[in-house]
Amino acid sequence: MFFRKLHARFYRYSVATFIYIFYPVLWFLSRKASRYPAMNKVRKLCGWLSSSIAGIRYTYEFEEPIDWSRPYIICPNHSSSLDITGVTLMMKNNFCFIGKEEFVRNPALGIFFKTIDIPVNRESKISSFRAFKKAGERLQSGMSVIIFPEGKIPKDYPPVLNEFKNGPFRLAIELKIPIIPITSKDTWRVLWDTGLVMGSTPGSCKLHVHKVVETDHLTLDDADDLRDCVFNLMNERLSS
Repeated sequence: MFFRKLHARFYRYSVATFIYIFYPVLWFLSRKASRYPAMNKVRKLCGWLSSSIAGIRYTYEFEEPIDWSRPYIICPNHSSSLDITGVTLMMKNNFCFIGKEEFVRNPALGIFFKTIDIPVNRESKISSFRAFKKAGERLQSGMSVIIFPEGKIPKDYPPVLNEFKNGPFRLAIELKIPIIPITSKDTWRVLWDTGLVMGSTPGSCKLHVHKVVETDHLTLDDADDLRDCVFNLMNERLSS
């Protein structure tokens, strides 16, 4: 337990350290109109460096090749903060996250949520509406949007897949944007964020990338079925 807590502290300090090292570059890039691709490259570099120095690796299992010339709504499950880095390193096109507004004040993530990502107060309908409107604009411009449909890291130990929010699925249908579900089975084993067993350890995180779920044939009446379909795909994978 002591080692896990010590390792978790080392990993978190390494994340902050690399963000601070590259902060002048990020600040400079954030002032440019074309900031999204460049800032994401720096974000990926920071994620790779901080994970590597802590002995954390990511491997990916694709059910089919991904056409990265298209925008997607990326829907991963969320059992550890490592899910964020794992998905970030996987992305091959331009992207942004939707996440809780508290990230704006986060010392490591704040620079991104003040510039290229989309903060949202999930308790406010107005905030959620504005966030998803902005996400729609990004998708229509050709950018992928990463949304954790559970909306939080569950406190269950071991973690279980929590109920999905409707927002990502309604947005996907409205804009005819395909969804890529991503199932991470073991990031929580490497880094657990909540509860009495908080801590981390060097290890490998495997992310399973499901087949693209097309939405161009669906209407808003199908939103609940789409949500349940994606939930069942991921839950089945977690249970296997």
